[in-house]
Amino acid sequence: MIDIKQSMREILAAESRAIENIPVTDGYEDAIKLIVEAKNNGGKLVTSGMGKCGQIAENIATTFCSTGIPAVFLHPSEAQHGDLGILQPHDVMLLLSNSGKTNEIVALVQLAKDLYPELRFIVITGNADSPLAKVSDICLPTSGAPEVCPLGLTPTTSTTMMTVMGDVLVVNTMKVTQFSRQQYALRHHGGYLGEKSRQ
Repeated sequence: MIDIKQSMREILAAESRAIENIPVTDGYEDAIKLIVEAKNNGGKLVTSGMGKCGQIAENIATTFCSTGIPAVFLHPSEAQHGDLGILQPHDVMLLLSNSGKTNEIVALVQLAKDLYPELRFIVITGNADSPLAKVSDICLPTSGAPEVCPLGLTPTTSTTMMTVMGDVLVVNTMKVTQFSRQQYALRHHGGYLGEKSRQ
């Protein structure tokens, strides 16, 4: 019989170690500068990822929206069927791929560059030597820790790290832009957080 409590302790320990081992690099400062510059120039942050990475990318986009940075999630497959038109010249793209080889994301880079050659790319990946990392302007590598999934396949540890890395970008962008409670309240009217931000 499985000892769920023990398994939980092991999973928590493994994912905690993975987070602690995320490389702290100058890339974060550079990425935040790109994001803020995009906003100041009338552009936005466009995030993308496939599968579970896409869900994390969408969450990052919505969090940036509520904290003062215009952001949108672009599905890499839908981009090939017209949604690429959401891109503008002063945007910056944040792409998530654990392998750094996701076909749809690699293709998206080329499609976006064909449309606007001056676009800049930030990549979060578990493989700093991957094709996606090599075409990025800024690569933010995870620690490359193994997934806690017993098969070693299901995105678990990798998506946890990407979520935390997104939080690092959001929180520090808020600090750089001096985003205030009053500004938050203007963007978040409903629910408990909206009420709390107006107190």
